[in-house]
Amino acid sequence: MEDQEQPHKLSRVIRVDSADSWDFYLSQAKNQACPVVVHFTASWCIPSVAMNPCFEELASIYQDVLFLTVDVDELKEVASRLDVKAMPTFLMMRDGNVMDKLVGANPEEIKKRVNGFVQSSRVDMT
Repeated sequence: MEDQEQPHKLSRVIRVDSADSWDFYLSQAKNQACPVVVHFTASWCIPSVAMNPCFEELASIYQDVLFLTVDVDELKEVASRLDVKAMPTFLMMRDGNVMDKLVGANPEEIKKRVNGFVQSSRVDMT
């Protein structure tokens, strides 16, 4: 019962629920030269759902990166535009361009890729 007294941590992962909000977040990130990591998921895909805690952890570590999650069933047009065909798919984006793509539920690999992406983004900004 003690666990219920702890406040819920606010998620740093933003759930994108429309094509307009997708365009808004990507535009904001581009204007602010902010790297973006996107998790394309589906509620019925167990490996995608299993990656949520890992994605949340990455979002809490890399405070200067925008973390978005997109349900492919809700935003088929966005998934299609970015050639997302399997879940989970993770995209690392800069200036609206896909810099790296990882398909599959591999916590160690996504951590490694996001770290490399963030480090290269920081080098590019200096």
